Amino acid sequence: MASQSLCNGERAVVLLFISAILFSTPSSLFSQALVLFLLAIAALFLDIRLDNSNFSVPFKTRPGASSGIFLGAVTLPAVMISRLIQLSRAFSLHEVGIKELGYLKVQYWATSASCFGVLIFIFLLMRRSPNNSCSFSSNSPQGLKFSSSCVVSCAVLCCVSFAIISYYGLHTVLLLLWVLFHGVAAAKLIQHVLNTFPSCASIGEALLVTSGLVLYFGDMLGCTIAKIDGFWIPLDLQYGAKRSEISTIIQGVVLGLLLFPIFFKFLLHIWEHIASSGHSEARVCNEIGKSLIFHTSLAFILIVIIPSWMQFVLDFHMHPLLWIFKFVFSEPLKRLSLCIYWVVVIYASILRFYKISKNSKVERILLRKYYHLMAVSMFLPAVIFQPKFLDLAFGAALAAFLTLEIIRVWRIWPLGQLVHQFMNAFTDHRDSNLLVVSHFSLLLGCALPIWMSSGYNDRPLAPFAGILSLGIGDTMASMVGHKYGVLRWSKTGKKTIEGTAAGITSVLVACSILLPLLASTGYIITQHWVSLLLAVTASGLLEAYTAQLDNAFIPLIFYSLLCL
Repeated sequence: MASQSLCNGERAVVLLFISAILFSTPSSLFSQALVLFLLAIAALFLDIRLDNSNFSVPFKTRPGASSGIFLGAVTLPAVMISRLIQLSRAFSLHEVGIKELGYLKVQYWATSASCFGVLIFIFLLMRRSPNNSCSFSSNSPQGLKFSSSCVVSCAVLCCVSFAIISYYGLHTVLLLLWVLFHGVAAAKLIQHVLNTFPSCASIGEALLVTSGLVLYFGDMLGCTIAKIDGFWIPLDLQYGAKRSEISTIIQGVVLGLLLFPIFFKFLLHIWEHIASSGHSEARVCNEIGKSLIFHTSLAFILIVIIPSWMQFVLDFHMHPLLWIFKFVFSEPLKRLSLCIYWVVVIYASILRFYKISKNSKVERILLRKYYHLMAVSMFLPAVIFQPKFLDLAFGAALAAFLTLEIIRVWRIWPLGQLVHQFMNAFTDHRDSNLLVVSHFSLLLGCALPIWMSSGYNDRPLAPFAGILSLGIGDTMASMVGHKYGVLRWSKTGKKTIEGTAAGITSVLVACSILLPLLASTGYIITQHWVSLLLAVTASGLLEAYTAQLDNAFIPLIFYSLLCL
């Protein structure tokens, strides 16, 4: 029993995943592989200690989910090192330059520092609050001590840096500070996320989200700094890699929308102060005024502030909104036809499934798998024939989801309550009343492998990782397991061996059909069947064993193994 509790199914699959990554890492990336190994050991230690002890974190995590620290800590660094392995092959063939490889190495170190920072935060939290009698909010004594220790550590590090600067040079020391900044920022961000959104995520899910956000924000900040002429921090080498217009637009819009609630909350505080001090008629119009402030400030952010940043970091030669129109109408027949096809599929699917959710006894988790099939029918043709346009479309969809979720959470008149009621028709036990995340995880699960495959990619199935693992594998596993499943993987779980076998088999069949189709469209097929079989098997087993939000983890695991 003790050995089973120490190495459950989820940990065994993650160990298999990490072992495959480390085994495939070339000697030129030995230091990166060593850091991933140490990170995995530390995360496994904390995961076992937290799940197998009486200690419970002072945060309200998602009910029914394990801590997920091991899976959450190693996923993003493993994705980065898989991408490094891929670019190392390209560098040996002189297909990418040293600048792209160096940029990705900095991103890897920043990601690892973010995960290590969160693990240190959790370790300190477990040591300082063994009896669970106090919370660890930013205003508590524990939070202040942790913040102070971070500040003191940075100050000591600065002194040491200036002491060794004459030997290693300013550039190396500043890059070290830049990487460690990600670790401190990730620790503070996960603290804020778990306190602000209680019962919305496990620690592992929050770790994946925060490390990803810190990396994305840090990339935006580094890119901005590198564009400032005469700035004394020499980040131009690492953040001077060529950026596409589409990636810049997506980054600006997504990060702008993520920061928008802070700006809106400040404006709303001013408005409520004015409204509360006015006449009773002004208080009656509070909701209308709140809505007006919301839409006006949102339009200002999207039309003025964000495009200004985009034009600063990349020369568009025109307003980014005009660039989008020009890009769409550069191939009007194909792209507008694709848009019409998407609108028809979305409208028909939502209309049909919404009625089913209201009038049928079909389980929510099974009903939502139909949306996975809808994602396959929508995205698969676009990945093959219009990949760049799909990149932009994913960004637009993510921006729309973020906007609707902000409207729902803040109950912005007149759509806030309507959006809330509509979204509740498709929620399940993994969503909370405060935050609905399932549609985000499905969209990002399909989009991230495609976005990460931009540029050099010698594995043709890698962009399809999300569509294959979620749209086909996860869907078939749920449907077959629900209808025909008898043999369960565990006594307490619902996942069945029949469902897992169906999911793995369906993905392998889909790959055997997709590879010849890609070859006929001009793709050079270099996918190794050993890595494909390992990727399909590991992702299928992870879907069977994990209690985490599988839409978030499975595509990244599948993508990482496909890149080997």
